Amino acid sequence: MRLLLDTHILIWWHESNPRLTKKMRNTIVDANEVYVSMASLWEMAIKLSSKRFKLSISRKLQTLAGDFTLLDVNIDHAQQVMELPWFHRDPFDRMLIAQAQSEDLYLVTDDAAVLRYNVKRIEI
Repeated sequence: MRLLLDTHILIWWHESNPRLTKKMRNTIVDANEVYVSMASLWEMAIKLSSKRFKLSISRKLQTLAGDFTLLDVNIDHAQQVMELPWFHRDPFDRMLIAQAQSEDLYLVTDDAAVLRYNVKRIEI
């Protein structure tokens, strides 16, 4: 199984947040490949710099992505965003959906708005 972690799942992973269940942690550990999008790191950088949220873990983005494979944003992903219906307005989530579709990945998320899209997903 190939996974793409939503931004909040990445944060929960690093903070050992109990909302990320043991079963879901095991799913992530047992996956063949686990990706973190550059879009998620960009989103976190913006929110950290604007003081919109704090992380109890390191602010080094390399540390946050370190356990997983980094997925760059490319032109195919941007093109796929243009094809998405406007069920979700968050540009970062829209990019994650497009990347999951383009790369044939399961999106790991707790975001109910994603349910309306034709994307493989694993809900926690």
